[in-house]
Amino acid sequence: MLKVSLPWWQGLLAGLLALGMAAGQAQAGPQSGFVQVQGTGFVLDGRPYRFAGANFWYGAYLGAPGALGDRERLRAELDQLKAAGVDNLRVLAMSEASGFRRGVRPGLMRGPGEYDEQLLQGLDYLLAEMAARDMKAVLYLNNFWQWSGGMAQYVSWATGEPLSDPDQDGDWNAFMQYSARFYAIPRAQAWYRDAIRTVVGRRNSITGVAYADDPTVMSWQLANEPRPGSDAGGHGNFQAYRRWIDETAAFIRGLAPRQLVSTGSEGSMGSLGEDDYYLIAHASPNVDYLTFHLWPSNWGWIDHHDPGARLESGLQASLRYIDRHIEMAARLGKPIVLSEFGLNRDRGSYDPDSGVEARDRFYRAVYERLLQRAREGAPIAGSNFWAWGGRGRTPRPDWMWKPGDPFTGDPPQEAQGLFSLFDSDASTLEIVSGHARALRALP
Repeated sequence: MLKVSLPWWQGLLAGLLALGMAAGQAQAGPQSGFVQVQGTGFVLDGRPYRFAGANFWYGAYLGAPGALGDRERLRAELDQLKAAGVDNLRVLAMSEASGFRRGVRPGLMRGPGEYDEQLLQGLDYLLAEMAARDMKAVLYLNNFWQWSGGMAQYVSWATGEPLSDPDQDGDWNAFMQYSARFYAIPRAQAWYRDAIRTVVGRRNSITGVAYADDPTVMSWQLANEPRPGSDAGGHGNFQAYRRWIDETAAFIRGLAPRQLVSTGSEGSMGSLGEDDYYLIAHASPNVDYLTFHLWPSNWGWIDHHDPGARLESGLQASLRYIDRHIEMAARLGKPIVLSEFGLNRDRGSYDPDSGVEARDRFYRAVYERLLQRAREGAPIAGSNFWAWGGRGRTPRPDWMWKPGDPFTGDPPQEAQGLFSLFDSDASTLEIVSGHARALRALP
């Protein structure tokens, strides 16, 4: 049960469900090159659009000119992904310079209203190269977590208070409550909207195409894994969080009416564990489709240090989580995307040469369930595994990233190799490729 009065959420949920279903039905009709919502699915130029994608958060960093980037690596890895059938990439489009111990450096936003033109050109280059390969991008514009600065950095800028850094003090509940203050600070919201205008309103310096007119951009996401706060204390933030989703999504739609808007949510696990909170937030008519994430080892369903030990029971919990979110999407009458999922390497190793037997079993099971539900006509439209690590390799004996190191799929607060799918992981990449082929074969 929700920890709010029943009359408030029951009436709101019923009304928002109706609005959400109406919104999902209102976007039929093709527009050349742009992915659109039609009923509970996506269409592209009048044909169903389903995808097997990847998270490639550091793509704009590789695309940056000069020593900051690695454009040769970017081109080679886009070629490898495209050859494998991976043609939808979820990418970080805004990071903030921060004092976090494990924050990425440099930040795309140097300070409120100040932006790193090299990194913006890196995003230009990435989108240009993706367009040349007929790939689609999902671009997220903020982060609930500390590794790219994110919402907590806005809070610190706006209040002058020191950051709550979980990598220093280990207090994740305090950090989540600190980060969630972002939704209700007008000054932070004004800076965030300036960042949105800067990216969404940008004209690509390479192609000359305005971002808002570029069909390479499938969707804008409000943030990576936005939450109302910690499970212990976030209930009081929910109305500010819901209002932020609705109003920010409307703002983005006004800037880029031909592109889609999504939240970047983890699902009910990122909604204080409450399905109803997730439904209410995503029933907004300004949110085009739902997202959810799947992290069984992080959530204790599978052993983090030995994923093979409790794999089968963890898989069953994972498949139930998938089915539950697909059913919630059906209730709202909108498509849904599994936009993050991953599992550790065998015995918790970070070494790219270590085994991936449990991970491969996990990927197969997830993809089989997604394909099964798609064949049934359920509103599952695609997925993005977490995360593409490509040819990135850490030189550090402690496996932790430092500025100047090659990027992998694991962000700086995690061991480099924790969840990355490297270019040498041939068995896993073949599983991804097989799923992509099976999706394309669907009518």
